[in-house]
Amino acid sequence: MSATTLIETVRSRSAKSAADAPPKAVAPSPIAKAFGIIALVIATLYFLVPVFWLFVASTKNNRDLVSTFGFWFAEWNLAENYESLMAWTQGLFWQWVGNSIFYSVTAGVVGTLFAVMAGYAIAKFAFPGRKIAVGVIMAGLLMPVALLTVPLYIEFHALGLVDTVWAIIIPSAVSPFGVFLGMVYAQSSVPTELLEAARIDGAGEARIFFTIVLRLLAPAMVTIFLFIFVATWNNFLLPLLMVSSPELKPVTLGLFGMVSYFDPDKGAVMLGALLGVIPLIILFFSLQRYWRSGLAAGAVKG
Repeated sequence: MSATTLIETVRSRSAKSAADAPPKAVAPSPIAKAFGIIALVIATLYFLVPVFWLFVASTKNNRDLVSTFGFWFAEWNLAENYESLMAWTQGLFWQWVGNSIFYSVTAGVVGTLFAVMAGYAIAKFAFPGRKIAVGVIMAGLLMPVALLTVPLYIEFHALGLVDTVWAIIIPSAVSPFGVFLGMVYAQSSVPTELLEAARIDGAGEARIFFTIVLRLLAPAMVTIFLFIFVATWNNFLLPLLMVSSPELKPVTLGLFGMVSYFDPDKGAVMLGALLGVIPLIILFFSLQRYWRSGLAAGAVKG
């Protein structure tokens, strides 16, 4: 590349950056930029430091955990901690992780589909009781999940579903937030004219939803799936009441049993927690760009 071509490329990029920059009237001041950078650094440390501490703690034994600096390594004990973790869990640890993945993925897929179906129906159809449905959804957003756990246990016990996978999947698939987000996104991203044109062409409502609407709602669906997945993965009280068989436990409940044991191997517990959070990290990094666009749903309405 010649010097002239390089200079022209730099100038064109500079002009493009200047065109994309906000007007001076709304551009942040240097002080505001500095505070924004500081806030981002603090937020980054807030989220990354516990993960780093967890990794360091998973390499230590009980003695080093209390006698050495918490944010740096001591005697490397990772292999011994892994053997202790497998021995205490009787080889069920990875099955617990698999159970958590199964519960979270199943509840996420089913819950996302039903959430966008309900949100789309509320946003685009007029039916009796529509305002009541919206009010129930808003009330569900304000209702603490722990408050519903005991009534759910009573209902599932009466149905004979306690100590089954359905006792975890069915309650976890219900997401008032998912319905609300699907409703907001459908209002702003699904043109009514497009639906009317499809109906004129003879398409049924099911075909319109599965071939047109689902594609338009894809960013919101990714966000709803992530929220349901994380909520199901981190749920502890529901599996604690619903599941008693060791083979059906999720990883959160299994690690709780290890922590509650008298004089546990804390390094092994930390290693189990670290291994248990890796699927969540992989999922977030894989769906990051879809998640960001889904969070912006409804921010701009054309």
